Amino acid sequence: MSIPNLPSPLPHVRVPPIKCQGIKTKLVPFIFSSIQWTSTETARWVEPFLGSGVVLFNLAPERALIADTNQHIIALYQAVQRGEVNRETVQSFLKQQGKKLEELGESYYYEVRERFNAEGSPLDFLFLNRACFNGMMRFNRRGEYNVPFCRKPQRFTQSYVTKIANQVNWIAGRMAGKSWEFRVAHWKEVLGEATPTDFVYLDPPYIGRHTDYYNTWSLEEAENLASVTQTLPCGFAVSMWLENQHRRNDHIQQCWAGLEVRVCQHFYHVGSKEDWRGAIAEALLIKPGFAAQLPVTNGKLDTV
Repeated sequence: MSIPNLPSPLPHVRVPPIKCQGIKTKLVPFIFSSIQWTSTETARWVEPFLGSGVVLFNLAPERALIADTNQHIIALYQAVQRGEVNRETVQSFLKQQGKKLEELGESYYYEVRERFNAEGSPLDFLFLNRACFNGMMRFNRRGEYNVPFCRKPQRFTQSYVTKIANQVNWIAGRMAGKSWEFRVAHWKEVLGEATPTDFVYLDPPYIGRHTDYYNTWSLEEAENLASVTQTLPCGFAVSMWLENQHRRNDHIQQCWAGLEVRVCQHFYHVGSKEDWRGAIAEALLIKPGFAAQLPVTNGKLDTV
């Protein structure tokens, strides 16, 4: 099996089964074309802020250390890794639960939500994630999932259930035979284990955008992350919003100056507030020496 290296073309991005705010689906080709990293049999891809996992699953490195503070995301992917959650179990579960949702409507969504908050089933988590309002993932201070219903009782059509089941099957295939560790952990613990041959990809909560229980993110912690990251012995890249129509992210210049910067225009469709959905310039901040060379146009290097 070939070991993935970056930069790498990615003609088609596949989507994992979990939806969340800030998912990088449309940015994966931009990320993969911007990083210079030669993988080895001992090197790991390290992600302390896994989120949906779209970057990880499309790269599919041989070795990876993957973490998130959201225990439910990690529990779902661990269950897939163990084979406990697979295409067949997802197909059967969502078909059954979708039928009940269609029959009972909104009240059944809240029944499942209450059950999940008491028991934490990965399958209930997947159901709620795909039946909630606007693809949100939000928890209250007690750690309870509190996103309202999307008001679509017929949400789980046969084609929709098959689509989700196939997404689960795809990520199971990407994990197969790989040395991946999924862990519920704080970013500082994970970065403390980085080695010189690793590559760290960081997609932290965006300041001012993510405010749920698991993604509470203060300016102080963002500054701490910037300080710790820039002492890493290995290459790293950080995804961060640069600017939108309302304002510019001054945190980049204040805490991440001196890095290579690549910029891509993006559009967010998911968010609990309307002004969090719209056009935004995304920055990828890369440790010097690990940025892919910019394309040459008319004899000159393109710049951002």
